[in-house]
Amino acid sequence: MANSIKESAKGLALQVTRSARRADLVDEDADGNATRLAGVYVYGFDGLLLVVDAERVPAGDRAELVASAARDSESIHRGEAASVHVAGNGYQVQLPGCKAAGFRRGDDALVSTAAGILAIHDAGQSRLADDLTTIRHEQAAQ
Repeated sequence: MANSIKESAKGLALQVTRSARRADLVDEDADGNATRLAGVYVYGFDGLLLVVDAERVPAGDRAELVASAARDSESIHRGEAASVHVAGNGYQVQLPGCKAAGFRRGDDALVSTAAGILAIHDAGQSRLADDLTTIRHEQAAQ
């Protein structure tokens, strides 16, 4: 199920509780309390935002993902530091560059995951999101 992009105190954000857990962007103790919330980089492309764990994804791997997304989407917008936060009963990620990538408040966003990344995308970028998660699975296996 897609969540809708929403306003937050720091701009636009997306609720990503399950996705953040699958991508290991959060660590939790046995009681479900967050013990680590990832600092991330958010890179924008037409119809896609790539969220990358700043600590756990090496710079070379990040560069490969960004270059692939730019080449395949034939676009690139700004990349900026952001973070995962506790919000409501789960987690949300701030989305700087969201508007430049073509997303607005209230838009539904699909999320694909791999170790250390979220590929937040519209339906038109599903193939690219799948390609990016495949690349990241290969990177993490090395």
